Amino acid sequence: MAVRMSRAVTLLAAVAIPLAACTRMGPDFVPPTPNWQPAILGETGQPSKDETSRPVATAIDAQWWKALGDPLLTALETRLVDSNLDLQLASLRLAQSRAQLGVTAAAGQPTLNADGAASAQRLSRKGVDDINPATMAPGSNFRNPFQLYQAGFDVSWELDLWGHVARGVEAAEAGVAASEDARRDTMVVATAELARDYIRLRGIQRKLQIIHANLDIARQSLGLTQARAAGGLTTDLDVANAAALVATIEAQIPTQEQAEAEQINAIALLLGQAPQTTTAELAAPHAVPPVPPAVPVGVPSELARRRPDIRVAEAKLHVATAGIGVATADFYPRVMLTGFGALQGLQLSSLAGLATAETYSLGPSVTLPIFDGGSRKRTLELREAQQQEAAVFYQRTVLGALHDVDNALTAYGAEQRRRARLEASVDQGRKALGLARMRYEQGVTDFLQVLSAQRVLLASEQELADSTTTISTNFVQLYKALGGGWAQ
Repeated sequence: MAVRMSRAVTLLAAVAIPLAACTRMGPDFVPPTPNWQPAILGETGQPSKDETSRPVATAIDAQWWKALGDPLLTALETRLVDSNLDLQLASLRLAQSRAQLGVTAAAGQPTLNADGAASAQRLSRKGVDDINPATMAPGSNFRNPFQLYQAGFDVSWELDLWGHVARGVEAAEAGVAASEDARRDTMVVATAELARDYIRLRGIQRKLQIIHANLDIARQSLGLTQARAAGGLTTDLDVANAAALVATIEAQIPTQEQAEAEQINAIALLLGQAPQTTTAELAAPHAVPPVPPAVPVGVPSELARRRPDIRVAEAKLHVATAGIGVATADFYPRVMLTGFGALQGLQLSSLAGLATAETYSLGPSVTLPIFDGGSRKRTLELREAQQQEAAVFYQRTVLGALHDVDNALTAYGAEQRRRARLEASVDQGRKALGLARMRYEQGVTDFLQVLSAQRVLLASEQELADSTTTISTNFVQLYKALGGGWAQ
């Protein structure tokens, strides 16, 4: 039996393999071309003397945060890769998509199963009477009821003549690509969020320093007014105004301390750690990481390939396109090659007689769809609509990316120009406060001018600190818009 089965299987394989070189139904996927071609990234007109950091069309470093020159931030970004839970989830989804690819590809391979059975059976009296003794093997000892023993194997293989499996594998491969780029997108978001939270933390700590410095000045002014009031040189109104200013400045401290604690916890969450576990290494104030003079932004032709969300949208379009092929192949006949071979006997010892115990079947089967209530037609219409939706989503993603980059570049330059004005405002505010205090000490003016000057100075210094923080966070936003650092 083994020899005959082997020859039969070889014959079927010789026929099946050429047939299995299928024709793939449905449209072939062609990578789309973005519907825009920017001339140059960072084309924002003539550079202003106030813009100390400018985008340049050079290659982007995959670890772009190192350009901020903060060793602690760099160390945190390194830890992020291994500890961020969103990245772990994205990695698991990638593993699932790869496993799904293997499952889909297995559908195009032959299946081989070994089986064995032992059963007790009884024929009816009519069935026994109809048995022709001449057909029974010589020396057989048939009894009713009887035991039937069987051991063998079965093989099946669906010929993928119309690309049903091939298109499914194509879709699964595109799904793996989508998962890979989705993980990369998660990486871009996580690294940018960590850098942004870190910069905001340093900005809050800087504002706390400004508040405490202004509080010291306000307390000095309060002491001065109290001394002048005791000498009869001023009124209690000036003392009350000075005390009110001290209390107003003090009231800002708890709010900033709360914001500081929240930013530290936000960093801990990104690192997959419990609240307050990063307080010890982050509580000491540091300056806001300054932006570099030159900011590499790459070239326009690389943007669509560097943004992972664009690549995800393209992969999903590929999945939807392959789905049309799968739905189209369902309209065509499905051809299955099946084979069965076994040893049968009424006694277990009979299976040893290979020549007389063999039984087998071998041959193709064809399933031709005739009527299904329009299910296949509607499925094809659904897949075509999904492919059109994926195409529009791709174009929207590309257009949104262009807007993100353009807005980020504009904000980066505009905030630098704003900071230059704020620096001038702070310089003038300090001069105004000094003059107001001197005139008040000389008795030329009342304390309201000192009070007004210090309030203006405090507001200007806080705005300047916020602007410095915003420039660095805009730097982060720019790299997020550019798709982060690109590393294949």
